[in-house]
Amino acid sequence: MFKFAANISLLFTENHFMERFSKAAEYGFEGVEILSPYEWPVKDIRTALRENSLNQVLINSPPGNIEDGERGRAAIPGMEGDFWADIQKAIEYASILDCPQIHVMAGVLKSPDQRNAARITFIENLKRAAPVAAKHGIRLLIEPINDKKDIPGYFLTNIPAARDIISDVAEDNVQLQFDFYHAQIMHGDLTTLVQDHLDITSHFQISNLPGRCEPSRGEINYPYLFNLLESLNYSGWIGCEYRPTQNTLDSLVWAAPFGIGKHN
Repeated sequence: MFKFAANISLLFTENHFMERFSKAAEYGFEGVEILSPYEWPVKDIRTALRENSLNQVLINSPPGNIEDGERGRAAIPGMEGDFWADIQKAIEYASILDCPQIHVMAGVLKSPDQRNAARITFIENLKRAAPVAAKHGIRLLIEPINDKKDIPGYFLTNIPAARDIISDVAEDNVQLQFDFYHAQIMHGDLTTLVQDHLDITSHFQISNLPGRCEPSRGEINYPYLFNLLESLNYSGWIGCEYRPTQNTLDSLVWAAPFGIGKHN
């Protein structure tokens, strides 16, 4: 059976950040994701994880300058030095937190004309970073993100393209982060996508649409997808990366069958 991780960058925001670990544990989560942990001392995060018997399941690589529109720099030509500094910082945090996965953010293209050069840059950066991450037992994940609603101009937007990049990098610890929300927007036909790409998928994330809301609302049929993943013997983590419509606890009604949402 798979395990659920609370993305505490989006969930339990009713509480201060360092209080969210205890809330995640209290309501039955075994692990957490953090989009960008770099605002907080890594030792403080490690302490919060240990005090609450939580696994740090996933962190993102640093996004860069968000105010300037950056969303990662791994695929941006001319920013290879910035990427290397970013990934070294991410590996440092992941190592201290015993976190086995880093989402390597590709970035937003400055021009559509960059696309071919960006693909080459992304592959070369991943090839360089993968052996370093592997020494620490860390997988590097790439995630297709929709450019229709959330991040216009993002380089990596579809799952078959991600498979091709993973194939070209040819490192065992470079794998797919499959986000159902983005996949529904960009592809649909989620059953086929899962069946065709489970072999390269290390992590799933869930939310619904419209609005990246909780799984129990919206157009994606999560009970069906959970049954599908179980039938395919998926036993990894599923990250709950959604924005609650009201408050976090009320949004967890979908998770009751998995023992989440009640006081433990």
